[in-house]
Amino acid sequence: EVQLVESGGGLVQAGGSLSLSCAASGFTFDDYYIGWFQQLLGKEREGVSCINNIDGSTYYAGSVKGRFTLSSDNAKNTVYLQMHSLKPEDTAVYYCAATQGPLPGNGCYPQGYAYWGQGTQVTVSS
Repeated sequence: EVQLVESGGGLVQAGGSLSLSCAASGFTFDDYYIGWFQQLLGKEREGVSCINNIDGSTYYAGSVKGRFTLSSDNAKNTVYLQMHSLKPEDTAVYYCAATQGPLPGNGCYPQGYAYWGQGTQVTVSS
């Protein structure tokens, strides 16, 4: 059974940092795409950052490029999202997701992902 468990969300002031973790089990981690998606209140889920664990390529949405860093520890089957210089507009529920490739394009769109975690709330106060 595929399981994705996110942790690390919380409340932080603007300009601060948070680190999210996604612990994965039930599939061959090295063969999958793993992504972080955000869902703002009343909006559709959008890709934030994704990694193709087959070749190690990563994608970042323009809104987070230079502020967020995705890393993958294949030995621990865990993906991390380090978020710096957080802004109030980063406030959202963040989901970890996984899917087998290949995915066309940037590989970071929610409709491409088969498995989802429960989400973790990130709130950035101004």
